[in-house]
Amino acid sequence: MGDDKRWEASANPFDLKGGVALVTGAGQGVGRGIALTLAAGGAGGIIVNDFFADRAEAVAEAVRALGVAATTMVADVGDIEQVRHGIAQAERAIGPISILVNNAGNGGPNGFPGQFPLFWESNPEDWRRFLHVNLFGVMNCCHTVLPGMIAQRRGRIVTIISDAARNHETRQADYAAAKAGAAGFMRSLAADAARFGVTANCIAIASITPNMPPDEMNAFLASDRAKAQLSHYLVRRFGTPEDVAGMTLLLCSEAGSWITGQTYPVNGGYSPSL
Repeated sequence: MGDDKRWEASANPFDLKGGVALVTGAGQGVGRGIALTLAAGGAGGIIVNDFFADRAEAVAEAVRALGVAATTMVADVGDIEQVRHGIAQAERAIGPISILVNNAGNGGPNGFPGQFPLFWESNPEDWRRFLHVNLFGVMNCCHTVLPGMIAQRRGRIVTIISDAARNHETRQADYAAAKAGAAGFMRSLAADAARFGVTANCIAIASITPNMPPDEMNAFLASDRAKAQLSHYLVRRFGTPEDVAGMTLLLCSEAGSWITGQTYPVNGGYSPSL
C-alpha cells in the first residue's frame, strides 16, 4: 500500500528536503539551470562545479539570491585528485552531499570541435578528451561521493548523457562511446547501490538552444541548417535548460524514489524510447 501522507495538501513529493547537491559543469547552460532548479526545489545547499572560477561563482551568487547556501568547486572532473580535494572542501563548507548531478560533458572546457572527422580519420589522442570528462568524470565523482551517500542511506545520482548514446549520429563515434559508457556504468551502479537507498539514473538530451545574442539567435533559427535539424523533432524547437532541470528534479526527489537504473530521453521526440 502507498503512504497516503505523501498526498496530503501540505506534502510536496518533489521537495528535496534540504539535501545538498553537487552539480558538475554548472557554470552555464543546462548545468546552471539544474543548479537553480534544485535550489528552488528545496535543496539545502548547492555545490557549483565548473572548470572556470568566474562562471562557477556567478551561478553560486544566483543560488544564494534564492536564499540557499552555495559554494564553488573549481575542478576538472576528469582528474580524480582534483575531485577528491574539491568535494572535501565543499562538504566542509555546506555539508555532506546527498545529490550528485553529473552534467559536465561535451568535449570538456573547450567544447566540441568545429567539425567531427569520420572515426577512421580521427586522431586517437582526441578520443581521450571525450572519455576524460564524459566517462571518467562521472566515475570520479560517483566514486568520491558514494561512501557518504551509503553512510547516510540516502542518495540520488543523475548523469546527463546524450541521444548520441542511443541514436545513430554521424561523425560522433568517440563521443557516443563515452556517453554510452556512462549510461552502462550508471545501470550497473544502480544495481549495487539500491539497497543502500541510492538511486542512479540518466537523462539523455538532444540539441539545446545555443547561447547566442538575440540577433544571432534569430538568424540561426531562420537558417536552413536549423530548420533541417528541427525537422527531426516532434516538438519543433530546441531544448532549454529548464526542460532538463525538470526531469532532474523529479529523479532527485522523493517522487523518484522507486526509479533507478533508467535512461529518460528529454529530447522533443527526436528519438523514441522503446
